[in-house]
Amino acid sequence: MSAMQDRMTDTLYGLGWGVVKKLPEPVAAALGRTIADTAWKRRGKGVLRLEANLARVVPDAGPERLAELSRAGMRSYMRYWMESFRLPAWDKERLRRSVDIESIQRLHDGMADGRGVIMALPHLANWDLAGVWATRALGIPFTTVAERLKPETLYDRFVAYRESLGMEVLPHTGGSAFGTLARRLRDGGLVCLVADRDLSASGTEVKFFGETARMPAGPALLAQQTGALLLPVTLWYDGTVMRGRVHPPVDVPETGTRAEKTSVMTQALADAFATGIADHPEDWHMLQRLWLSDLEDRGETGEPRT
Repeated sequence: MSAMQDRMTDTLYGLGWGVVKKLPEPVAAALGRTIADTAWKRRGKGVLRLEANLARVVPDAGPERLAELSRAGMRSYMRYWMESFRLPAWDKERLRRSVDIESIQRLHDGMADGRGVIMALPHLANWDLAGVWATRALGIPFTTVAERLKPETLYDRFVAYRESLGMEVLPHTGGSAFGTLARRLRDGGLVCLVADRDLSASGTEVKFFGETARMPAGPALLAQQTGALLLPVTLWYDGTVMRGRVHPPVDVPETGTRAEKTSVMTQALADAFATGIADHPEDWHMLQRLWLSDLEDRGETGEPRT
């Protein structure tokens, strides 16, 4: 990316945070749908990749159904951005009206035990909204990890934005994120990780919708090292409300090597993610290559999320 493109990207996101949050909500929602529909009609790489990914999730879908799903997916993706730009202005009551998570008692029980909790999520619906709901509506601060974006000023914007919402944000690379996360968990804290796509090219292989993909080993390794409770979470939109489900905990196997335990636990996360994605494929914001066969076709081991 050139220096000029870097500046343009940073400027556009800056406009989003500065302007969108000031628009009346119906106007912001309509703007998001318009942007989504325009991008969908242009059939760019992101839309085509989304459809290819959805074809794995809904294998019996024909071209018309996939097109419908990808259009709904782009609208869901832009809803994520429109909401995220506006989240700093949402008060506690608005958050409570907008989010409903099933089995959230599993989180409360884990926190009450003092053992620390890891919540692992796929790229479904609005994970930032779920995070703000946890910090402001539930009063539970947490630590997370963010990918280093280019330009660096854009990464700084994301970190400042998420920290303003009550999150502690660690860089994915260039630091000691794992050690800090482990300390937070040993202190009885909450760690939230988006974990359906490996960014390191050294993740754990899983079967995902019948094909091999890689997912981050971090959640399983943290649970093994610290004794923290590992909870998969899936989200989806339902009208004006974002709903979610806290799935049963993923336990550390009693036997096996560290690698074997990590493989079993990461596969259990993938299976939980798959149930939520299959139920709500239009809310899965995966516009990048995920399955190994797709990465190998391009000679890639990974592809940064933008």
